[in-house]
Amino acid sequence: MQATTEIYLIDNGSLRPQATFSLRSLAAALSKRVGVTVQAVSLLHSHKIDSAKLDGIPATIVKRRMREALAEGKRDFVLLPLFLGPSRAITDYVPQVLDELHKESGDFNVTIADTLCGPSVEQPDPRLAELLADHVRSHLDSADSARPMVTLVDHGTPAPIVNQLRNTVASQLKMLLGDEVAGVIASSMERRDGPEFDFNEPLLERLGEVIETGATSLIVAMFFLLPGRHAGEGGDVAEICEGLREQSGFESIQTTALLGEHPGLVEILADRLEAARCRTKAG
Repeated sequence: MQATTEIYLIDNGSLRPQATFSLRSLAAALSKRVGVTVQAVSLLHSHKIDSAKLDGIPATIVKRRMREALAEGKRDFVLLPLFLGPSRAITDYVPQVLDELHKESGDFNVTIADTLCGPSVEQPDPRLAELLADHVRSHLDSADSARPMVTLVDHGTPAPIVNQLRNTVASQLKMLLGDEVAGVIASSMERRDGPEFDFNEPLLERLGEVIETGATSLIVAMFFLLPGRHAGEGGDVAEICEGLREQSGFESIQTTALLGEHPGLVEILADRLEAARCRTKAG
């Protein structure tokens, strides 16, 4: 990789400042880990946040940041997705942005690193499940003989391949936790209408209807990376859990930390960046 290569850690983006702060923290930790500068850049939304809410440092998005870099004469880029799997933001939207920039600025080189799951959703990086297991175990009470039920919850998706990742990681998590818990079930926060999106079921809000273990406590393993409108304090998942607590037989519902808060995530990102660097050299 050339010394002038621009490296962007990219998330989907959020209008909530905490998401940008978290992305910046991850980029800083990764920069320290790999010894090169990694910039925090979102795909969408974040540039609309008032910079006064971001310590005076405006957030930016990929299209804008790449235009600036291209105007400065930069021609080599690595995009490092902070995405669990191959969502359409990566497979569809990013190529559209790059096509537009190529038309505007001519030739330049871009390597898009693999998402966090690695090159295959059928055999995802087992470390994702290991991070989740660490977070779940932090909520297990060794003095409590009643084993909790665990649900791995993701956002929900229109893409079956991303849902497959949810289910595979949930199976890995179930194997890791074993008899420490009453069981593990995958769920989604939301889904689109229509039978073609039934693969997202069960929804988190309806878990009380499908869990039959008799467990009185539930641990929600957050298959989310950064805080925002959906995850984190005051997010949609927290609101859904409050409703689930009132409607179901669960006496206790706990949510885990987000994956972006686990120090092991930086190691996965470092590996994705190194693999992208090898592809760049080979190319």
